[in-house]
Amino acid sequence: MAVYVEIKKEMEGFFLELCFQSDARRIGILGASGCGKSMTLKAIAGIETPDAGRIQIGERLLYDSAKGIDIRPQKRNAGYLFQNYALFPTMTVEQNIGAGLRMKGEEKRRRVGHMIEKFRLSGLEGRYPAQLSGGQQQRTALARIMACEPEVLLLDEPFSALDTFLRDRLEQELLAMLKDYGGTVIMVSHNRDEIYRFSEDLLVMEAGRVSRFGRCRDIFADPGRKAAAGLTGCKNFSRVRRIDRHHLEAEDFGIILHTDREVPENAAYIGYRAHEFVPVWGAREENCIKVQVESAAELPFEKKYYLLPEKDTAREQGSGCICWFVQKDKWPEMEKRGLPDYLKFAEAHILFLEE
Repeated sequence: MAVYVEIKKEMEGFFLELCFQSDARRIGILGASGCGKSMTLKAIAGIETPDAGRIQIGERLLYDSAKGIDIRPQKRNAGYLFQNYALFPTMTVEQNIGAGLRMKGEEKRRRVGHMIEKFRLSGLEGRYPAQLSGGQQQRTALARIMACEPEVLLLDEPFSALDTFLRDRLEQELLAMLKDYGGTVIMVSHNRDEIYRFSEDLLVMEAGRVSRFGRCRDIFADPGRKAAAGLTGCKNFSRVRRIDRHHLEAEDFGIILHTDREVPENAAYIGYRAHEFVPVWGAREENCIKVQVESAAELPFEKKYYLLPEKDTAREQGSGCICWFVQKDKWPEMEKRGLPDYLKFAEAHILFLEE
């Protein structure tokens, strides 16, 4: 089902202005706190009204400022899963699920019963939200939404209040429960791992604007902009001085890099992910930086090293440390050979980035 969203809205501190169109069944919205992600969902749901724009789900026009169309939230057929699930505290699981249904009598009982079975809530029908675990609350809230058969499902940071173990488990449960849902799901998150696992298309937002939009895996592979690269997990950035078509100075790393690819004239930065360095023992190779460890931290499954830039001039200019993260399967080689003398920038993983 095609989704078209165009929103212009003045907000406190910045102006929300974005436009995207997608035919994907799973759309992720990634961005830092306060960038307008939740406001975008609320505008789609009709909870907030844009100053101008157009919102269309499939053939249904939900909002069009030019035509004076603004369908009420109850008529938009959009299910909104809030961060805190927004269950009615004085209603049982069964009552919460049936709260939004217009049908009555036996038809309503059958629908509620089907949702209770589908979302594995059997035996909990008479419990109140305070008597449920976090996972049970989420399943109840989702069952209430899905009972109304929405055309689009809006998930607003559905795992943000949970600890890591519970978040991962509930994420897998949610994806499994939505497997046979034929509508469009739009999920907002600031967690890049959640977004990567969930999304087909990805909207990256920065201060109320679209930073990048496209296929999720394509954006992670080539973010294009510094802000988008940071949101997708890139830790290392350096300002770029383009020397010629195939050479650049990474000013914050203190080294010169050669690339077979042509260095774009509009590249303001390069980015490099902390896991992608190639350790080099012995003689220096092309595109290498000397390993000068400032500090290190060992975690159960990863070692993190923070390295000094190559040249004193870069350090004097206040350039930050270079992050090198080593997965556990690489530890035996380092225990045998010691720290490498150099780290190599593999060209395939060098990200050319605009401001």
